[in-house]
Amino acid sequence: MAGIGATGPQYKHHQDTHIMIRSMTAFGNARADLEQGTLALELRSVNSRFLDLYFRLPDELRHVETPLRELLTANLGRGKVEIRVSYTRNASTDLSKLDPAWLESLAEQLQAARRIVPDIAPPRLVELFNWPGQRANDALDPQAWGAACMQAAQQALTQLQEGRAREGERLAGMMRECADGVARIVDTVQTHLPQLLADHRDKLAAKLRESVESAFPGGFTHISGAELSERLSQEANLFALRIDVAEELSRLRSHLEELRHLLTDGGGKPSGKKQAGSAGKRLDFLFQEMNREANTLGSKAGSMDVTRAAMDLKLLIEQMREQAQNIE
Repeated sequence: MAGIGATGPQYKHHQDTHIMIRSMTAFGNARADLEQGTLALELRSVNSRFLDLYFRLPDELRHVETPLRELLTANLGRGKVEIRVSYTRNASTDLSKLDPAWLESLAEQLQAARRIVPDIAPPRLVELFNWPGQRANDALDPQAWGAACMQAAQQALTQLQEGRAREGERLAGMMRECADGVARIVDTVQTHLPQLLADHRDKLAAKLRESVESAFPGGFTHISGAELSERLSQEANLFALRIDVAEELSRLRSHLEELRHLLTDGGGKPSGKKQAGSAGKRLDFLFQEMNREANTLGSKAGSMDVTRAAMDLKLLIEQMREQAQNIE
């Protein structure tokens, strides 16, 4: 019988590769105050196989899309991220910057119009305030508002990453609990495996002897008891090899070790830089391998106890796989 840990995949853990366990679902927002007004920025992130960025920017701030994209791409690995930016201008600032020359020009035009249509009413102050082009500095300052946008984006990104890390740790905790359940099942099957194999050999030997006696009454006169016992033992051993699940248990233990490594190394705080590798993709592959071993365990099961153990393993692995779908 193969010893536990003697077979299975060999995982290499590189000290310079740190995998951050972070959820892809989070929210971050920030604002920046300028003399002209206030800018607000929101980041919303949900699950996605890749990094998908969707921008909702006012036309006046469309020029910041490229630096925003560079910032987010450098710090996020996966997820569908919506970036929403809005701004409001200070009324007092705007009113103080009404262009006197423009007002004089408008008054002259109003007088000219009244000479033909005397009943034209003068415009209200709010109409003047919202009249396109009425201010000397009507357009937003691209440099000032762009810098404010990037400042708010950095603050919102920090908030988003902190939220991703907290949710990631919660998901990692749930997977650790499932992993402990998998380990208990593997230990139970391993403990009872020698007795299961011995029971099956005895049952098969008895069944083979009964079958031979039924098919060839008196046939044992042509074969010695030692030879018959050897043949029965060979058949029983071949069957025992087919139901020996030691290698599957060994590989499951190796997968559990790698799982704990990923979940433990991923518990730190976000560093602000994109982490090497993708924990979510590695976990997904790992759970595929674990599920394959559970399937093989079930197909080789020689007792109802092992069959139930395989079903319980598949359930726990599926629960972990569902949680990993939200890991970046």
